[in-house]
Amino acid sequence: MSRTGTWLKMLVAGTVICVGGPAFVQYIRPTDEELFKRYNPDLQKRSLEEGDRRAREFDDYVTRLKQWSKSDKSIWFAAQEQQDQKRTELETQRNQANEEARIQREEMRKELLGEK
Repeated sequence: MSRTGTWLKMLVAGTVICVGGPAFVQYIRPTDEELFKRYNPDLQKRSLEEGDRRAREFDDYVTRLKQWSKSDKSIWFAAQEQQDQKRTELETQRNQANEEARIQREEMRKELLGEK
């Protein structure tokens, strides 16, 4: 066979693979509605209940990504800084709660000792 025929076969086979492969995958892939119909009733109910919450979480995440991208730093560093900031805020809140609980315990002890 001539070189032209070989090249022609190669181009046809490459086109079939490059175009036909994704088209076949798209053809056999089920839609979201078909997948939802395959769920058992409990999963359908839970999916409907949690759908709004997941959508809100995704929107919050996208909003945070937009904020991080506005920074001069890398998104990863901006995310790490925000995570560190939240962690320190939680630690300070926890420390304040522990301090208030300690003060309340001391006041209760004083009241108990004072009454006796």
